[in-house]
Amino acid sequence: MLTQSNMVAKAWQALEDSLVYYEGRPVGTVAARDPDVEALNYNHCFVRDFVSSALIYLMKGKPEIVRNFLIETLALQSEIKQMDCFNAGQGLMPASFKVVSSYGKQYLTADFGEHAIARVTPVDSSLWWIILLRAYVKATGDFDLAHRADFQRGIIEILKLCLADRFDMFPTMLVPDGSFMIDRRMGVYEHPLEIQALFYATLRGARELLAADRQGDIYRQFISQRLNTLNFHIREYYWLDLKRLNDIYRYRGEEFGETAVNKFNIYPDSIPYWLTEWMPDTGGYLAGNLGPARMDFRFFAQGNLLSIICSLSSTKESQWIMDLIEQRWDALVGCMPMKVCFPAVEGLEWKILTGCDPKNVPWSYHNGGSWPVLLWPLVAAALKTGRTDLAQRAIKIAEQRIAEDQWPEYYDGKNGRLIGKEARKYQTWTIAGYLVAKELIDNPKNLELFSFDEDIESLAWSCPTSF
Repeated sequence: MLTQSNMVAKAWQALEDSLVYYEGRPVGTVAARDPDVEALNYNHCFVRDFVSSALIYLMKGKPEIVRNFLIETLALQSEIKQMDCFNAGQGLMPASFKVVSSYGKQYLTADFGEHAIARVTPVDSSLWWIILLRAYVKATGDFDLAHRADFQRGIIEILKLCLADRFDMFPTMLVPDGSFMIDRRMGVYEHPLEIQALFYATLRGARELLAADRQGDIYRQFISQRLNTLNFHIREYYWLDLKRLNDIYRYRGEEFGETAVNKFNIYPDSIPYWLTEWMPDTGGYLAGNLGPARMDFRFFAQGNLLSIICSLSSTKESQWIMDLIEQRWDALVGCMPMKVCFPAVEGLEWKILTGCDPKNVPWSYHNGGSWPVLLWPLVAAALKTGRTDLAQRAIKIAEQRIAEDQWPEYYDGKNGRLIGKEARKYQTWTIAGYLVAKELIDNPKNLELFSFDEDIESLAWSCPTSF
């Protein structure tokens, strides 16, 4: 097995080999460079994939590629986004872009979902863009870039999409299925936790980045109000622990009016049997989704980890999430950090939720597969909650195989022992995620680039919470 120093060196070389150049400048990294498989769109630079690459370059004092990326993707935001003669929202950021050459000139071509499998619209790209802009500013102090007229316009266009009035009375963001990391049909439509955590971090980042002018002040007021209600809503209604399970188990249905205890009309029979056995006595997590008569009891790793990182979950909830991960380590982490969701859906439920998706068979890909890129948010969440031992344990597990397996996209099986059946190797966010995790262990202060402390300003507005 490679030594740690050799593994880091090989990871850096693989990351450098993934760089995308436009007019002589690095502007991103390709999704993967598997020499044995057709590239398809893995030779694009994806916004969500680039985040881990961007973070390690910022941590290492190499911000220029991140600056270039932010500028070029902002320019793509204003492109016409059309499919079947219908235009998408003006603030939408592309899912990915690619450098193409024609008659000796280079161009960037963007995909806003119109070319993707199932034509998935990338809701999370716009949110990650603001989070990354804040990280760049915190690393460099370059507020001049964020306060440029085009950047302020780009931020506000994204906020217009996020804060638009709609046929929905929840403070959470309503999105279609497959619009974020889980970008295939998995029953995660409506108000999935990952989007809410990204939404929360985006609002907090935008509030810091908006210029001090009339328009910025107006949007800051909207943001603070939304942060208050979103924070309360997630902590109060998404939280699950043994006490909450007992409360739901004894819920009465069909309650009407403001005094209703079962506000979302969740039926006790919807509690899955596996959860009654799996939930530890101490520990808990945020549910995957919540809507009318709908609570998704699956554990979604990215949403829970991001909730800790951005302080969407309370201090106590964050500790209990890490308690649950520690106590259910074999199920959630296993042989390769970490399960994107738990448990996998199987049988008839799999057919209904995934549409019989052959890539999302049980314990594979997004249906209970293990994703090495989740190593860096796991390490970040562990460090933020003072659980350094869990961070080191996760890195040690990853290092046993990840480089020798040639940096796969994902792993299959209940324990994550098998390289994913259709996983690309030399997956860039796997490589960069490992480097970010290692750098965080060595320099925990780098957490400040992308994490948030408790939002005192929003808490001043908050309703009292029972937790």
